[in-house]
Amino acid sequence: MKLHTLKPAEGSTKNRKRIGRGTGSGRGGTSTRGHKGAKSRSGYKSKAGFEGGQMPLQRRVPKFGFKSLNKVEFKPVNLDTLQKLAEEFNLAAIDMEALIAHGVASKNDKIKILGGGELKAKLDVTAHQFSASASEAIEKNGGSVNKI
Repeated sequence: MKLHTLKPAEGSTKNRKRIGRGTGSGRGGTSTRGHKGAKSRSGYKSKAGFEGGQMPLQRRVPKFGFKSLNKVEFKPVNLDTLQKLAEEFNLAAIDMEALIAHGVASKNDKIKILGGGELKAKLDVTAHQFSASASEAIEKNGGSVNKI
């Protein structure tokens, strides 16, 4: 072993430039903080959305409308989707488990069956909501409509 062959152990040195270690280091003096002002001082904190006294964006933008906190969002499923599932997987009854298993809905979704498309199969459908045209089409084919 010779002195010129020595190397530091793997992972013992960092490849970053240390700031505030004198002017000779290339990152001394103001230590990358610039001159004067609150941002150059230790302990500086800024509130989220603060724009230096200028009116912040979230206060400049006009606000309108109303969003109900109690609104229930439904996942729409059309009759043609039910027909496709019935043909592809040979189903006589379609409920939440079937829709989740075949990737139509996720477990937290509330399902509303809509009357889009055509239904030829006789199906027992279980869902949270039904449109009038969907329930009429299901019952016309001899199926049944069950609300959860």
